[in-house]
Amino acid sequence: MENPGYARRLTLMDAALIVVGGIIGGGIFLNPGIAAQRTDSGLVLLALWIAGGLLTLVGCLCYAELGARRPEAGGSYVYLREAFGRLAGFLFGWTMLLVIYSGSAAAVATIFGSYATSVFGLSPSLVKPLAVGALVFVTGINLFGIRLGAQIQNVFAILKLAAIAVLVVTGLAFAGAGTTQALGASAAPTSGNLAGALLPVLFAFSGFSYLNNLAGEVREPQKTLPRALVLGMLVVITAYVLTNYAYLAVLGHDGLAASQAPAADVMSRVFGASGAKIIAIGIAISTLGFCNITLVAGARVLQVMGEDGLFFSVVSRLHPRHRTPNIALMMLSGWAIFLVLAANYGQLLDFATFGDWAAYAVTIATLFWYRRRTAERPAFVTPAYPLLPLLFLATVIAVVAFYTWSKPLSAGVVCLVVLAELPVYAVWRRLFSQVAR
Repeated sequence: MENPGYARRLTLMDAALIVVGGIIGGGIFLNPGIAAQRTDSGLVLLALWIAGGLLTLVGCLCYAELGARRPEAGGSYVYLREAFGRLAGFLFGWTMLLVIYSGSAAAVATIFGSYATSVFGLSPSLVKPLAVGALVFVTGINLFGIRLGAQIQNVFAILKLAAIAVLVVTGLAFAGAGTTQALGASAAPTSGNLAGALLPVLFAFSGFSYLNNLAGEVREPQKTLPRALVLGMLVVITAYVLTNYAYLAVLGHDGLAASQAPAADVMSRVFGASGAKIIAIGIAISTLGFCNITLVAGARVLQVMGEDGLFFSVVSRLHPRHRTPNIALMMLSGWAIFLVLAANYGQLLDFATFGDWAAYAVTIATLFWYRRRTAERPAFVTPAYPLLPLLFLATVIAVVAFYTWSKPLSAGVVCLVVLAELPVYAVWRRLFSQVAR
């Protein structure tokens, strides 16, 4: 029986909130302190967050053109397969399953478990069970159609923005006239440099590519995808800069650099223990939304791979009524659950972030291929081409190189996973060539 095909049910607002939900996870609540340790003043720190946001906006513009050229499910996998061949698509898809999307979902689900145990005073031994429960929950709600999943994702995104708004208003109201300390210089020497400070900033902005995986379910994708990517990214930039300003206004640069949980520190300084619980609930909701969109987006990649004969054919099936890749979704979620149980948060985060940014680099490279090989002019083109794509590509390559230098073990493991997939591809092509297109 042929697949019924995806239903284009996502509106501009749905798509923009998917961008917001795919980016805002736990990074904005954790990474500002790390970035502050590597900068000399609040002014420099804010400038880095603005620069990181603008650079990521460039990446969104590149993905907007790619999405306008190929407005179908699969995102990066489709671009890589078409530009660089089936092997490139195979390597991306399997790495996405084994490391990138599954690892990201597992890591952020672990954050959910940590905050949930903190809020309700539960035993730390329940962190992993709660993380598994979170993954099962977000998987379950997406088995019944993209419309229901999008509605719940919208609620997650709005609630996480509300949590950030509460944090910002609280911070600025508490600081009052003393907000000038936000831009002040550090009294202590820094332990890093601007390149090291930019790393946690850019990691907090990752996840903007998820919407392209759902392009087959977006209404009028040639117009909606670019608008949603830009609109969602502008919302995230504004939220991130205001949040960092609130941190600095209350804690000061040195206080932020010393903080392990700046959001909780700001709220507890104003409202005491109850304030810390309020923001912990907001962070838990934020992590649920991130896990939701990560699994939904990754399932679409697996489904398209199944159609192409580069993954098990069973995952190519869409539910006849809900028109969702339920088998692919459950497979990706199942592997993420395995990773939750098998690894710790730090390991998951390191593996996923390296693979994620390496994937951005090779995906943006496909834009140059499309420009050279195809005469068509899509509804949206990246402005200032090729300068902006080259700027983004060079920066991402530098980020990946710096990450490899700072965490060689994590980078090496991901590279070994990719290398191990080469002989697997050769065997796969021989055994399943009859189903390949």
